[in-house]
Amino acid sequence: MSPENRDMQLEPMGDAAVVVGFGNVIGAATLEKVRAATKALEEPPPVGALDIVPAFTTVTVIYDPAIAGGYAAFQEKLLACLQTVKRAHRRMVTTVTIPVCYGGDYGPDLGLVAQGAKLSERAAITLHARPKYIVGAVGFTPGFPYLAGLPKKLHTPRKTVPRTDVPVGSVGIGGAQTGIYPQPSPGGWNLIGRTPLNLFNAKESYPALLRVGDQVQFKAITAEEFAAWK
Repeated sequence: MSPENRDMQLEPMGDAAVVVGFGNVIGAATLEKVRAATKALEEPPPVGALDIVPAFTTVTVIYDPAIAGGYAAFQEKLLACLQTVKRAHRRMVTTVTIPVCYGGDYGPDLGLVAQGAKLSERAAITLHARPKYIVGAVGFTPGFPYLAGLPKKLHTPRKTVPRTDVPVGSVGIGGAQTGIYPQPSPGGWNLIGRTPLNLFNAKESYPALLRVGDQVQFKAITAEEFAAWK
């Protein structure tokens, strides 16, 4: 049986990774635990750890068994680091405002999303920009935030045929989530706008602008404001 308590469970994933789980309910409370565990494991990381990957309800720790001394030994190191999570107080939530130019060339799928929601494009923009979203995971491409909290009315299936080149800064909707493309890449999400904000800078000590547990507030801007931002 894996070491566990009411809030946390450890499970091996293959022979070189451990998944620290916090149940299966996605929400602010769970993401706070994920954030606290990530911080505890990063400062400093246990001997043998190669990468720490937080997500919606888990933190996956990839390690080198030769350095860590095998799974059992590494598990003990993880548990020692994670003791601080039980004593962690709730942190100040970081809220990042993301300016977005919606529709037109910046958001070619806005009309499709609005039609599916039975809304005007203006109403769809207002609805998308209203919530404070929570960053549930960062991945796919470096710095890509998966944002939880999209109003159900705007849920839109991913495209059956993905685009081969999504412009940097594109804001999209894929199913029940919204997200932002930090680099040009292929992608199958419905594009509703674009931000001039840089979400990833490889020269920074932490390259991604957003981290798991952060809040995001979208703010609609005009095409002129978008151009001036550059």
